[in-house]
Amino acid sequence: MKEFDPGEAPSSIVSITDRVKQLPLGAAVSSVHFLGDRAFFVGAEESVAIATADGEITRTETHFGAILCAASDGKRIVTGGDDGKLIAIDAKGETSTIATDAKRRWIDNVALHGDGTVAWSAGKTAFVQGAKGEPKTFEVPSTVGGLAFVPKGLRLAIAHYNGVTLWFPNMAASPEFLEWAGSHLAVMFSPDNKFLVTAMHEPAMHGWRLADNRHMRMSGYPGRVRSMSWSAGGKGLATSGADTVIVWPFTSKDGPMGKEPAMLAPMPARVAVVACHPKNDVMAVGYADGTVLMVRLEDGAEILVRRNTGAAVSALGWNAKGTLLAFGTEDGDAGILEM
Repeated sequence: MKEFDPGEAPSSIVSITDRVKQLPLGAAVSSVHFLGDRAFFVGAEESVAIATADGEITRTETHFGAILCAASDGKRIVTGGDDGKLIAIDAKGETSTIATDAKRRWIDNVALHGDGTVAWSAGKTAFVQGAKGEPKTFEVPSTVGGLAFVPKGLRLAIAHYNGVTLWFPNMAASPEFLEWAGSHLAVMFSPDNKFLVTAMHEPAMHGWRLADNRHMRMSGYPGRVRSMSWSAGGKGLATSGADTVIVWPFTSKDGPMGKEPAMLAPMPARVAVVACHPKNDVMAVGYADGTVLMVRLEDGAEILVRRNTGAAVSALGWNAKGTLLAFGTEDGDAGILEM
């Protein structure tokens, strides 16, 4: 990665747009994930485009219709669609069907555990399936808004209306309910498993300190938070939802309680998606006007990766080594930056 000059003013932007390998995919991108050093651009419908750093593109057909969700554990990508299917894609681009909903309901959330267990949802039902055996199910009071596995152990967070249910699918223990009024959507555990955070339907986030279920209110956003990403080591949580990146501090036992967030990389356009570097205190930021920046968390120093041309950035992703950054947009433009 190009080093930031410590003496450089944060407002002066260095451009490395000429180092980006352009990938005209021609179809909207909903997310991007790396398996090894190949970027898998998940389309909004039917297929996944697979690209190498030198620009070679192949395609894999997945769902018959819209792709509603995707998750990756670095070994495979699992997608859910409105055809009621849950499909896995391996590093070779080969697909296999994990499950088909008996009622052909939409598969609209998916999460992967490090041991290979997969969770997904259809309507009010959450499913968990290990490497062997039939899936286990759990019904929540309303439509599932988001799913997340705890970093260690097998526990699933199920976000829904008025809170989050914590379910141990392999234990007889009663699920734990974390209550907070409103509709909870995306859900994430902190890397150290001390906090649980949700993005809400309203322009706000909510969290709980899991040791005592103490509430953490994170409000003040002008728009909904649609993207969240933990910094390396979980010291900060970067979020979209404003015309700056809002980064909440999680360096103390109280998390962001009583603290103000950092506001980095202000732009005339709204932040659309964020993706923190897997090893360094750097993040990639995509905006609604098509701009992509790399931003240093320490002081907000910026590097321009893509100019504000075209549609909103809809996907960002790093490879595991942090040497490749991929982006995709709502109008099918994409690119890969090799550090």
